[in-house]
Amino acid sequence: MADPYVLVLYYSRHGATAKLADQVCAGVDSVRGIHARLRTVPPVSAVCEATAPELPADGPLYAEEDDLRDCAGLVIGSPTRFGNMAAPLKYFLDGTSALWMSGALVDRPAAAFTSTASLHGGQEATLLSMMLPLLHHGMLFCGLPYSEAGLLRTSGGGTPYGASHWAGAQGQRAPDADELELARSLGRRVARLALALGPRGAGA
Repeated sequence: MADPYVLVLYYSRHGATAKLADQVCAGVDSVRGIHARLRTVPPVSAVCEATAPELPADGPLYAEEDDLRDCAGLVIGSPTRFGNMAAPLKYFLDGTSALWMSGALVDRPAAAFTSTASLHGGQEATLLSMMLPLLHHGMLFCGLPYSEAGLLRTSGGGTPYGASHWAGAQGQRAPDADELELARSLGRRVARLALALGPRGAGA
């Protein structure tokens, strides 16, 4: 049987959230016996006729329901939208009721990360908004403990609710060393918890 995987599922408009997703994956992949599966979601449009191509032009594939069903753990990421997750990620999660009804994700570890343009632009509220559907799925939500030294040093992103990044009003601020390490730490933590809770990958 293949190694179990942690699904790192995100939406990114300008690339800052994608950079955090890469670091979360690096953290997962640093744990022996489990690997990261990186997936994104298509944008949504107010024009009813607009449809996304079946495959994105570049970057990771779009997530499918089976990616969620078979994961050993889940880490979701989104930019902040008025203290909430972005519509494309919420739209995808809103379509997972079949997994909820079957209890497919019960007792699997989950976490969240975000990027925001303004320092006080709702990082923590966005992370909490992403927590809610995961709790409804019966997942075990985990954040970052204060044993992570970066939480005490950071002057930008990084919260006990999950990894975060302050990108600046024009997206000009790259993730700093603490923000990157906290994202990797979040990936490592979910990976370790997934292994401790037992194999939950495809075919388990």
